[in-house]
Amino acid sequence: MIQEWDITATNQHRAGRRRYQVAVLPVGAVEPHNFHLPLGQDLRHTNHVARESCALAWPRCRSVLCLPALPFGVDCNLMGFPLAIHVRQATLDAMVREVAASCRHYGIRKFVLINGHGGNDFAPLARQLQADMDVHVFVVDWWKVGRDRYDQIFPAPDDHAGVFETSVALALWPELVELDRAGDGATREFRFQALREGWAYTSRDFSRLSDQCAAGNPAGASAEKGAEYLELVISRIADFLAELAAAPIDEHFPFRGGD
Repeated sequence: MIQEWDITATNQHRAGRRRYQVAVLPVGAVEPHNFHLPLGQDLRHTNHVARESCALAWPRCRSVLCLPALPFGVDCNLMGFPLAIHVRQATLDAMVREVAASCRHYGIRKFVLINGHGGNDFAPLARQLQADMDVHVFVVDWWKVGRDRYDQIFPAPDDHAGVFETSVALALWPELVELDRAGDGATREFRFQALREGWAYTSRDFSRLSDQCAAGNPAGASAEKGAEYLELVISRIADFLAELAAAPIDEHFPFRGGD
């Protein structure tokens, strides 16, 4: 059966009769994740979440469209390890802008970015696109969607290539996970209190932060944990997509109207 929510699977005959309301664009990255996870981790899990969310939302609205994932992300701070592929945020923004403009040409004014890489920052672009193009841009960092349930599923918070990402990988592509090669994810602590407390910020050069390109211990990861978190996240994103597709764009959108 042709999946009409998948732009790469549908055709002109079907697309010409369908009025899509929401375009979904996954954006990932290609970068090292300790020694045991694939370089395509961020691209793979982001694409999976976006596609499964669209598939789940489709029966409820029949007007969401999943676009092919953009594979590369902002990885200038991981270039000390092989084989990070870095593109500038401005390059990413330019690509997203052109994709959004194409969708707008066909009447799609609701645009959802499913982001799967912490180095990508689309907040300024979302503001600018809405001002320039008469579209509404929503950014979903998918790994944050279930944060309220995170502590119930995973033993401890982590950051990069730890128990969370390893669990997701074990749930989705266990054949690519080489746990026997994994380091412990140990990192160096900031020397400044302001940075340790989090009220000052700096970019982390991972070659100075870690010897493994990691910031989290994968010990305790399991496919069951990964599957539970993925199910939670995909369900919530699908709900949002269906609700967004059904909502008319009026003078107050996306806010509630005054009574």
